[in-house]
Amino acid sequence: MTNTAGETNLVLWYDQPAAEWVEALPIGNGRLGAMVFGDPKTEHLQLNEETIWTGKPNDYARKGAYQYLDKIRSLIAEGRQKEAEELGMEVFMGNPIRQQSYQPFCDLYLDFPEINAEQVNNYRRRLDLEQAVADVEFVHNGVKYRREYLVSHPHQVIASRISADQDGMVSFTASLGSAHEAVEVTSDGQGLILRGEVEPGGIRFEARVIVTTAGGKVSIETEGNAARICVFAANSAVVMVVGASSFVNYRDISGDPGSRCSDYLSALAGVTWEQIRAAHLKDYQALFGTVQLDLGVKPLDKPTDKRVAEFDPNEDLQLIELYFQFGRYLMISGSRPGTLPLNLQGIWNEELKPSWGSKFTCNINLEMNYWPAEAANLGICHKPLFEFMKVLHQTGSVVAQEHYNCRGWVLHHNTDIWGGTAPVNHSNHGIWPTGGAWLCTHIWQHYLYNEDREFLEEYYPIMRDAALFFMDFMVEDEKTGWLISTPSNSPEQGGLVAGPTMDHQIIRELLRNCSAASEVLGVDADLREEWQKMIKRIAPNLIGKHGQLQEWLVDIDDPNNKHRHVSHLYGLFPGEDISPHLNPELAQAAAKSLEFRGDKGTGWSMAWKINWWARLEDGDRAYRLLTNLIQEGTYPNLFDAHPPFQIDGNFGAISGIMMMLVQSHLGAISLLPALPQAWKKGSVRGICAAGGFSVDLAWDQGRLTAAEITSRFGNECRIRSAEAVEVYNSSGEKTAVRSEAGVYAFATQKGETYQIVCQN
Repeated sequence: MTNTAGETNLVLWYDQPAAEWVEALPIGNGRLGAMVFGDPKTEHLQLNEETIWTGKPNDYARKGAYQYLDKIRSLIAEGRQKEAEELGMEVFMGNPIRQQSYQPFCDLYLDFPEINAEQVNNYRRRLDLEQAVADVEFVHNGVKYRREYLVSHPHQVIASRISADQDGMVSFTASLGSAHEAVEVTSDGQGLILRGEVEPGGIRFEARVIVTTAGGKVSIETEGNAARICVFAANSAVVMVVGASSFVNYRDISGDPGSRCSDYLSALAGVTWEQIRAAHLKDYQALFGTVQLDLGVKPLDKPTDKRVAEFDPNEDLQLIELYFQFGRYLMISGSRPGTLPLNLQGIWNEELKPSWGSKFTCNINLEMNYWPAEAANLGICHKPLFEFMKVLHQTGSVVAQEHYNCRGWVLHHNTDIWGGTAPVNHSNHGIWPTGGAWLCTHIWQHYLYNEDREFLEEYYPIMRDAALFFMDFMVEDEKTGWLISTPSNSPEQGGLVAGPTMDHQIIRELLRNCSAASEVLGVDADLREEWQKMIKRIAPNLIGKHGQLQEWLVDIDDPNNKHRHVSHLYGLFPGEDISPHLNPELAQAAAKSLEFRGDKGTGWSMAWKINWWARLEDGDRAYRLLTNLIQEGTYPNLFDAHPPFQIDGNFGAISGIMMMLVQSHLGAISLLPALPQAWKKGSVRGICAAGGFSVDLAWDQGRLTAAEITSRFGNECRIRSAEAVEVYNSSGEKTAVRSEAGVYAFATQKGETYQIVCQN
């Protein structure tokens, strides 16, 4: 079947309004987000502003907690885990023990009194990923209505255009509401003003709404603590919403949201819908249009929710394309320079008490959010994470001193807008000191893809100081002589222990990256020597009695354990400790651990498993996990389902999709390393590879038919291939290639494109 509905390929579409939040369509610009429900009679846009959180500036560190560190370690070493956890709860946890929560902002309601829902037909609700525009169309009493919605990054406005194909048929009222209690809605005669605060002494916020029309009449009605804009008999109307909070930084919430809103509106004075839309498209498409994926089939002629519910992995391959590009859309819409990083729900949240506080969870979720950034040609969207790490570097240095009496900085398994870095929630999983080290791997990855020396100079001190912490923190295991991490936890199971495998994998990677970065910058030669010696002393990856990769120093893994976290496989991905090309025995052990855990799990867990199987170069198994994720872990609007909604699975899955097609770790590029048999024919353009390369390729019946690699920086290019490789430049001239152990290397010139030909 082909799509006969006249849609472009990259459109989510539905034949009815959203009945619940996970059916609504997300739009955003990194700072402002909206969920569009699309009801013909009473339209609802649930709005977010990324800095509206509970709480206020706070230092979470517990003063002098380090005095109890040796006792906790001793209790663990003596096998008295419960006592160690109890002592940890009493003297070692953050103050307070819970962090704060991301909050909703407000709600925009557009009520159309002349629309009778029972007389609506030809209804269509859409999200066009190529334009980042949501729209609603329907016919009512012979009149065709259209509503368009976007969130502009250049103009910092949520804008909507409402029109009809007959003059004078647009009549509605616009009003504001909020889930928060301390809110008032007034008017300044020009539009609506909503003012509120999250809690006394906490973050304050403000929204402004203005409406312009072509034809008709506009008036404002006020009554008590309410106001609304009334539009009557217009040809069309444009509704604009701006918003801001009092948040300045993690130490300062003294900003003036009203002044900020006034500035946004001033910048919009005299700006037309057409100008807003054109600037929005130019800004968005410059990012979105850099990568294309084509699996060789047309969309099925079904609404997106039905395609998800009835997904056939052999027939509806175009849903994979849509899902992939939806993930890239979410990153562009949720993470822009100058914003906070993506939290557990990106920037979209309707709840006052969202699951897990919709925080920045650092034992997988925050990192997973940014796994695809570089390869998906969205490195600019990675920058909010790095900026946020500057805050964590500061707050984490206090926690390193107070909790561990160590140099450097540390981050545990969660943080919030206030930069909390102390252990929280419970000692049996909150005392996990490698969150900051994991985040530091993103700094090095960004450098590997972009080779921006100024960037590395700016962020290397954060990496170095994370390494300094572990130089002081790690201790020698009395039984083995290895350096181990204690106290810690293998996220979120097994309780408080000494020496979880994941910690050692992360710390090794941190030290390797710091060594490489210091060499690039020509600094810290003495430290580099110490790091390299330390790497050799850290407890290694171990294979247990079941043939599995051990999760802990002791061989206690349960083959029947189906826990969502499989943290000890960090070294397989995103780490580089384990690979079929590096240490096949450990790769087999990792595969055994994956087999034990199974192919089910939460949305984000299945997403991580896609990446693992892709790294193991088992494309069919990776696709099985992607199929499971779509069938069992995806909401009608393509949001990832933990459940509930967590955005990390969306990003983890598209990372896995790219890794089925292109991998570039361990210093070489692999083309089609994990291609599923179901993807018989296709192409991808614009995927980025480490070393500063862009990859375009095509395949047919599982065979590479075309491959081009463009060199951004003129570095040597290395191709990992089981077949001999020939290389030609853009003039068709053969390029010299040297080969060693299945890797084919050739020199490149900056800006040149090379054709890769595999010899059958």
